[in-house]
Amino acid sequence: MIEKLIGEYVNRMTLNDVKNFAKENSINLKNKEAELIFQYIKNDWHTLVYGNPRPILDEIKNKMDLDTYHKAEKLYIHFKEKYQNYL
Repeated sequence: MIEKLIGEYVNRMTLNDVKNFAKENSINLKNKEAELIFQYIKNDWHTLVYGNPRPILDEIKNKMDLDTYHKAEKLYIHFKEKYQNYL
């Protein structure tokens, strides 16, 4: 059930959602970085939530400003741990 809800949310997600979430969490994304993250979420959300995200995170790391990447990765880990019991 929760997997379907996550999938539906991702299907409705917009680029502005990514930008706003980052901004609310003190991460300033360049447009290209926001687009990159948006595409990975849209295409690989299932792996990011339920699988081994390391290869995806490594790809993203090579395409973003390193400081921004570290902030985003820390935020990802925080929320992954926070909601792990619901997945």
